Amino acid sequence: MKTATRPEHRPSPAAERDEKPQKRNDRGLLGRLRRVRKWNMPAGVASVLWLVVVGLPLYVLVLTTLRDRDSYFDEGALSLPSNLTLDNYRTVLESDFLTYLLNTAVVTVATAAIVIVLSVGIGYTVVRTLSRTSQRIFQFFLLGLAIPAQAVIIPIYLLITQMQLYDSLLAIILPVSAFCLPVCVLILSSTMRDIEEEMYESMALEGASQTRVLLQLVVPLSRGGISTVGVYAALQAWNNFLFPLILTQSRESRVLTLGLYDYVGQFRVDIPALLAAVVLSIVPIFVVYLFARRQLINGLMGAGGR
Repeated sequence: MKTATRPEHRPSPAAERDEKPQKRNDRGLLGRLRRVRKWNMPAGVASVLWLVVVGLPLYVLVLTTLRDRDSYFDEGALSLPSNLTLDNYRTVLESDFLTYLLNTAVVTVATAAIVIVLSVGIGYTVVRTLSRTSQRIFQFFLLGLAIPAQAVIIPIYLLITQMQLYDSLLAIILPVSAFCLPVCVLILSSTMRDIEEEMYESMALEGASQTRVLLQLVVPLSRGGISTVGVYAALQAWNNFLFPLILTQSRESRVLTLGLYDYVGQFRVDIPALLAAVVLSIVPIFVVYLFARRQLINGLMGAGGR
């Protein structure tokens, strides 16, 4: 006598199709996990070393500003401060630091504005004018890359004194702008060459003047290079030390790079207050970089901001 057997349950074809992608997904996930487990030892060691090289000075800089002068010499720069204090920042803000900061901001903004306006005009002329004169002008500006400021500081000093600009902020703005122009003209001329010729031709067919072409076509498409030029000029003006040292004298015309000398005496150096002034002087230009970093990277890559 035959006994009835229960038919074996087989999944439907639709269920089989649903299981196959799940298995493939599981294999893909396992593969990614295996790749994560494979550590790149040289890259990891190099990253740790780079983190130490960059992080250790910042660690010393910040912690030193939070300790007093006596504990700095007693405990050492690398040890954790026993008593945290903000007296160093208070000392800096109660001095002439804000005057130095304002003077530096005026010099930086004026230098960046002058450099942007001049380099945009010169770069556009070099790119769109094929005459020998424009090429000679371009070569003249490139020659400025090979001339260090230290080599011409005496002629600049004589020119500034004859123009009766000595001990003024304009005495700093003009030389710094002049030494920024060669690099900025080179950057903007390279950026403007990336603009297609068809765009210039379409603007010409519409009857646009050279000024309209510059303002409505070249400037918008070169915003990456312009941002790069502006940040570069601002950094050069903010950190410049030679021209303020030689071309200014009074405290009213002093900038931050010279104002740090207020914390250096003949027989003592107030290192915590000095580093507190350094931290406060870094913050404004760092904020500018944060807002302009994308355009800065595009300009350095030659993308022209597009």
